[in-house]
Amino acid sequence: MKRVYSICLSILLSFILLFPDSSFAKVVNVKVPSSVVNISKNNTYPNPAQDLPRLEPSKFTQELLKTSAISIENPDLIRLFNETSISNAPLAVGYRAKIYLGQWPLNYESKETTVNWEYKQVNRNVYDNRAGIYTQPLRYRQEAQKIVEGGLTSQIQDAEDIKKMMLRKAMSKVSLPLSFRTVVGYGTHHGSVHNVIAKYFGYLYAFAPAVSEKGKVTFGEVYLVLKGNKREVMIKNITSQGISAAIPIQDYVSFKFILTQIPQ
Repeated sequence: MKRVYSICLSILLSFILLFPDSSFAKVVNVKVPSSVVNISKNNTYPNPAQDLPRLEPSKFTQELLKTSAISIENPDLIRLFNETSISNAPLAVGYRAKIYLGQWPLNYESKETTVNWEYKQVNRNVYDNRAGIYTQPLRYRQEAQKIVEGGLTSQIQDAEDIKKMMLRKAMSKVSLPLSFRTVVGYGTHHGSVHNVIAKYFGYLYAFAPAVSEKGKVTFGEVYLVLKGNKREVMIKNITSQGISAAIPIQDYVSFKFILTQIPQ
């Protein structure tokens, strides 16, 4: 029984070393407002699903990651380790080497994840019922194709690496389809009815929503250190920087309906 407990404890410790607390994101319970609708079935532009396959570290990479004092989540750096091969040499006693791999964004720690349901306006439908005597229906119909792009809110080095880590972290926290680029196609429609009463204008605005992701990215100079047959990762000159990004939600629109007697 003690032996089984010892084995389980060893596995747990290894898991914690490979994936420290910063790797796990607390899930955000997002309540979708009634004014927000899914248009995936009616969108005339087929948005590709944003699939970020998790890169599995090789056995060699796992051993290297255990030696790092800083959590390494950057998939491109993990891929570099996966492609590295070092053979054991029986005569390597006393051999030493320190290989500089460059400065890398190592990990991203999420601090706050919220949703802006009116990130960017994508459409406006109007019905003029000023001369009418009956209530008239107004439905959403996309009048022009709209491309909605998100991105980092400030310039930073290695922006693409950081966007990948931020997108993965946001996707793990919010159960919504996220992408830094989404398109609402011309002619996209939805059947919900908005009533325009007589003597009034009816304005139906459509917005693309987006996730606002805020956190901290950690940089460091990465070295591969060889001592005989031992290998380890050394991180030097560690720095951190606050960062935020807007990540659009694919195939969703948020409606705002306005009745007015004054043209807008």
